[in-house]
Amino acid sequence: MRMGALLLALSLLLSGCASHHDESSRPTAWLKPGVRVTLPAPGISPGFQQQQLLTGRVKGKTQSLLVLLSADAQQISLAGLSSLGIRLFRVTYDQQGIHTQQMMALPDLPPASQVLADIMLSYWPVSAWQPQLPSGWTLRDVGDRRELRDASGQLISLIHYLQRGEQREPISVDQRAFGYQIHIQHLDASS
Repeated sequence: MRMGALLLALSLLLSGCASHHDESSRPTAWLKPGVRVTLPAPGISPGFQQQQLLTGRVKGKTQSLLVLLSADAQQISLAGLSSLGIRLFRVTYDQQGIHTQQMMALPDLPPASQVLADIMLSYWPVSAWQPQLPSGWTLRDVGDRRELRDASGQLISLIHYLQRGEQREPISVDQRAFGYQIHIQHLDASS
């Protein structure tokens, strides 16, 4: 994944509640090269809205992106803005699938489902992910971090959190399988 893709991917990490929907119609994403997973259902409760400054690092290069993340019982939505506040893209995931709008040509952005996977890995409860993971894979909360490990126990993704009152917010994602890191600065948050 490229830098822009990495930033976008982290910003989309969400935690969700289960919803009954035909799993075969839900989007898929890569956990590591060669391993695909179906995303959990898009809804989460309670809903939230956040403004985040994402700073991603990949292959020695650093890039920042302002994102507006919104999730509720029906959908998750992510909008990316330039440093001047110009909307660059919008991605929405609901029961009908993933919908994208790209306002400007952006090089090196990953597929929308890949971005959503990173967001959902950060926010969705472990219980929503367990049935989606390949056999032998684990997703565990350990103190202030969340670890995604493959069937051989190799650490694939490491997410660090900051506890703010009742809210547990992701502050960094280290995606080791694809070799990128994302740091998340929460500019404004509401539950």
